[in-house]
Amino acid sequence: MQNVKGTYDYVGQEQAVRRRVQSTLREVFECYDYTEMESTILNESELLSSKYAGGEEILKEMYQLTDQGARRLGLRYDLTIPFAKVVALNPGLSQPFRRYEMGKVFRDGPVKRGRLREFLQCDVDVVGVAGPEAEVELMQLAAEVFQRLDIPIILRWNNRSFLGEVLGAIGVPVDMKPSVMLTLDKLDKIGREGVGQELANKALAQDICQQVLDFVDLSEPTYEGISRKYGIEQEQGAQEVLVLQEMIRRVGLQSVCVFDPFLSRGLSFYTGTVYEIFDATSGFRSSLGGGGRYDAIIGQLVRRDDMVYPTVGLSFGMESIMEMIRNHPFESSKPLAVIIPIGESIPEGLLAAAELRNRGIRTRLASNQRKLKKSLASVSAEGIPYAILIGEDEAAAGLVRLKRMTDGTVLTITLQEAVELIAQSIGS
Repeated sequence: MQNVKGTYDYVGQEQAVRRRVQSTLREVFECYDYTEMESTILNESELLSSKYAGGEEILKEMYQLTDQGARRLGLRYDLTIPFAKVVALNPGLSQPFRRYEMGKVFRDGPVKRGRLREFLQCDVDVVGVAGPEAEVELMQLAAEVFQRLDIPIILRWNNRSFLGEVLGAIGVPVDMKPSVMLTLDKLDKIGREGVGQELANKALAQDICQQVLDFVDLSEPTYEGISRKYGIEQEQGAQEVLVLQEMIRRVGLQSVCVFDPFLSRGLSFYTGTVYEIFDATSGFRSSLGGGGRYDAIIGQLVRRDDMVYPTVGLSFGMESIMEMIRNHPFESSKPLAVIIPIGESIPEGLLAAAELRNRGIRTRLASNQRKLKKSLASVSAEGIPYAILIGEDEAAAGLVRLKRMTDGTVLTITLQEAVELIAQSIGS
């Protein structure tokens, strides 16, 4: 018996840390006024494979199936297309509409560190904001999340329109731009030589391939230098980069958010700004998150090309984040009190535990199969502050023995008095 390759079960401390990360994300998302939603895991294959969806590379990894009615279905490979579907199906949603979602997604792709076949994504998206403030706010959100998780990051950003304008100035045909962008996006992974080999295999003239490599070889690939060199300062994408760059500077994010003219992300639905988050120490190479602007998807889903739904999103990769913090010191949650029933007093032990839990006090009911000495030793070893012992004599008298584990003090008091003492110790 074994798990499917690329899938894992999470128990004990591992799951406790995962929940801690999710709680941190949820706190930040809600602090930024995003509301939670839940979309469907199972979707029409036509939706997931539409040309407005993930692009050829991801579609190769989509899990596809048919139901008993011979309908072609697929498991979601991200949370973006299902979100776009929800907006398209609910035209009455008030905009701007800000949502976050945490859910499993599925990709039948290669398995490596930080990349699984069944994994959790945590997304935030806003629809209805056309200006760059939407992108900058998500950059601020990302910076805060990773600051709380104590992970130093670099957020690399670019604009696909701007990159397309550069390639157009070089002479790359319109229909070849997405393919060339995809190759440039791999620069960090395959290096200049790998980029050159991929370009040579495309239906591009040799002189154009060389000009693309000259672009890669720029010693200082800044926005200013690139826009001047290729004469695209007045183009729309170039202007969007200029405005976003200035806004990033004014909010003090320029040390975290770094312009990368070769970044395009593999997903073809992005229409403007794109960004990707990486470990600033370069100790972990995989992306920790990414996103961008995708203004066209929702309008295409409702079959209204004349309608624009300006939308920006950001996705956090839980598995990559877990790889980064697996060795961080996290204090695991533990009960504040352990109820130890003695003899035939299990019902009284259950009632005592219920009283504590009703006050929001995390409580464990110990098995009465162990000897009392071993039960108390276990409570002490775990660092649990209180033990409540209930024997048959205590049960008959309506009392309990409250033992404070830090100094060994034992008080014989009523259950309500014990509950109040424990509650007071934690400020409850």
